[in-house]
Amino acid sequence: MAEANKNKIKTSIPEKIFTVFNYAFFVALCLAMLYPFWHVLMLSFSSLEASLKGGIFLYPKGFNLDTYQSVFKNPQVYSGFGVSILVTILGTVLGTLLTAMVAFPLSKSRLRGGKVLMVLVLFTMIFSAGMIPSFLVVQGLGLLNNILALVLPGLVSAYNAIIMKSFFLSIPESLEESARIDGANDLRIFFSIILPLSKATIATIALFNAVGYWNDYFSAVLYIRDTNLWPLQMVLRFMLTNTQQAMQQAGVNVIAQTNTNAETIKAGTIIVSTIPILCVYPFVQKYFVKGVMIGGVKG
Repeated sequence: MAEANKNKIKTSIPEKIFTVFNYAFFVALCLAMLYPFWHVLMLSFSSLEASLKGGIFLYPKGFNLDTYQSVFKNPQVYSGFGVSILVTILGTVLGTLLTAMVAFPLSKSRLRGGKVLMVLVLFTMIFSAGMIPSFLVVQGLGLLNNILALVLPGLVSAYNAIIMKSFFLSIPESLEESARIDGANDLRIFFSIILPLSKATIATIALFNAVGYWNDYFSAVLYIRDTNLWPLQMVLRFMLTNTQQAMQQAGVNVIAQTNTNAETIKAGTIIVSTIPILCVYPFVQKYFVKGVMIGGVKG
């Protein structure tokens, strides 16, 4: 026991000061990032009088649920939820699969023209066609006012493909060679060996895709005119910019509500649109850091 104590590395005073400062800095940084969300959450539960006075909301002032009752009276919230869930599921599943299918061949040195293809993938990270050509492509495919217009344009990200390619480079070639000896083809190797070994990276890319699709509203601005096909974020945008009009169209008279106004309605709508994607994160959090680190070691 005495020998173990002797072997302990003593921490100098400057190191202790640095450690304390480090902890204090990151605690302050976390509070600075969390408080805006907390403020909106507490505001959504506060009364009309408290919301009009403003100030710092560390706890609900005049706690009530009238705001959420008003928000959920809006049928566009439900239709927006349905569209966002459908788009997020389709985009996440298809996007993650296609990203892996792009990254796998790019990780193989035997791929003919692989370096040229890699340059083309990197090129898209620096230069893009822009908004008008993208709109013309979607229009030419006949996808305007179609849910697929919210899914297809962003299926594969060059950044995600590079992360996944870097991970595939770390998988020993001997595994594939053994499978080929047993008669497996490229598709069998990809689906039976590569994907099961890539759970951490796949979970990370899936999280990136899910958050991207859930938060996307600009695609709906460009491609969707039918309000019944608006995703939740588009509904949120409309309510934030036209709160009174949006609620009146839904048959909710904000002025007649005793404990709500435009500000509490906005806060409640923001919380309603944020909570679902926050609930997804804990299920993939254990893979997140591991997937990013593994995918970023080799390049």
